[in-house]
Amino acid sequence: MTATATLSSKFQISIPKAVREEQQWHVGQEFVFIPKGEGVLLMPVPELSQLAGLAQGACRDDYRERKDRY
Repeated sequence: MTATATLSSKFQISIPKAVREEQQWHVGQEFVFIPKGEGVLLMPVPELSQLAGLAQGACRDDYRERKDRY
């Protein structure tokens, strides 16, 4: 999908409806802007409940505590 938007005089951009609907973004949702070269990556900030089980199955071998990093 290709969609465009124009930066307003107040430095605001409206996200096109097609993008909002496809991504299931909602009013009041918080986003983070991540600079990437000449552009920027726009990502929704996940809710705590969405992070549950994220590291399930991760290998914990060779885990170092902060004091071991010096």
